[in-house]
Amino acid sequence: MPGEGVKPTLAVSYSRRAYDGGAPELDFGSPRNSSVFYASADVKGFHYDANVVSNEVIQSSVRRLQFGQTLSISHPIVKGFAVSGEIWRFTQPFLSSNAVGNLWAISYTARRNLVFDAGFEKGLTRTSTHWDGFAGLTYLLPHRL
Repeated sequence: MPGEGVKPTLAVSYSRRAYDGGAPELDFGSPRNSSVFYASADVKGFHYDANVVSNEVIQSSVRRLQFGQTLSISHPIVKGFAVSGEIWRFTQPFLSSNAVGNLWAISYTARRNLVFDAGFEKGLTRTSTHWDGFAGLTYLLPHRL
């Protein structure tokens, strides 16, 4: 559902993994079935994204439900540059624990369809990834396929 200004845009997604290579994906495992509820809006110069996640995670033949929440806030700092911060939490059903962390990033919009970003993530619990760094780019194709 589209939103405008402080009225959030809402979306829902569902995905199912067809093949799993066996390697876990960071702190939240490798979900077979996953659903996400998304909300995002712009409020007083800040952009926020809030997500609620539910995953079916499998270990051997045991299936468990995992829940997660994320809140990301970004704000432009100077022409083309923006800074973002995020806090996230995922349950770890096989460890009877929670993975909690925060992420900080800076991005540069070179063109409307080209964005560069880099940042780091710091886990806040003993069962979450301690440090993780990243850098990347997003390129939107100029025409629909």
